[in-house]
Amino acid sequence: MSAEKDFRCGFAALLGRPNVGKSSIINALLKEKVAAVSPKPQTTRNAVRCIYTSEHEQIIFVDTPGIHMPRHALGEFMMKEAEESLMTVDAVCYVVEAQDRAVSEKDAVVLKMLETLPIPVILAVNKTDKSASPEEYKKAAAVYQDLVKPVAVIPVSARKGTGLAELAAAISAQLPVQPAIYDEDILMDTTERFLAAEIIREKILLHTQEEVPHSVAVVIDEFKSPDEYPELKICTIRATIIADRQGHKGIIIGKNGSMLRRIGSDAREELEKRMGQKVFLELWVKVKPDWRKSPEELRRIGYVN
Repeated sequence: MSAEKDFRCGFAALLGRPNVGKSSIINALLKEKVAAVSPKPQTTRNAVRCIYTSEHEQIIFVDTPGIHMPRHALGEFMMKEAEESLMTVDAVCYVVEAQDRAVSEKDAVVLKMLETLPIPVILAVNKTDKSASPEEYKKAAAVYQDLVKPVAVIPVSARKGTGLAELAAAISAQLPVQPAIYDEDILMDTTERFLAAEIIREKILLHTQEEVPHSVAVVIDEFKSPDEYPELKICTIRATIIADRQGHKGIIIGKNGSMLRRIGSDAREELEKRMGQKVFLELWVKVKPDWRKSPEELRRIGYVN
């Protein structure tokens, strides 16, 4: 890592409507999967810190939940997470799509939040790989330019990996000159327990697709790693999947438990890759009707203090 006097380090919030590709941009930038990704909106529920470090800068990305009008207690928690994350950042990276031609209702919520922020905004126009022309992103940029007055407009494709270096440079230019906060090999500021819950939840969303909506949560009941328990030779994780309907529970379990085995197998494989050790993973499914509307249940699951 560079020890030069112009090394920059600071916090940048990723904002954008649900499913616009914020987590995909972070994963592509870090060249490592650190944020949950799913075709479904609102995959991100917590403001997660992911750290990009190069020779000249360290950008601590706060990957916020997709900003939206809350419809239940979980939605209110997600909005609070997004709002609080904006109080501590040096810059905002506002992500839109190259195909945008008008401000959607969901974008209007984000833009209203940006109105009162005295923070520089970088406009990242994602999904340029889906455009017919390399210059087509400018049409989308024009939709937002007067509304957010960005200090830079960067076309990117998280899927193709293009424009990412330019995006990092544009964000870095807005950060204070100061030493790095994290060691250069740290990619994510969170616990392995949290990571395990996110990986399991992501596999549920990927495998059940449209059959199970965003009404699932994962509670880690037991997490014992050989790092903490030297007598163990394998990391033991037991988790409960919370569904809000009996029918969703049946879909998650599948015929003769086939779906649950598939979810567990894929989650275990990724956990082993991410943690660098063997994992024993046991999953259970419980029904908690309307858990997203209950502050008490959200507190028990760990979404609120």
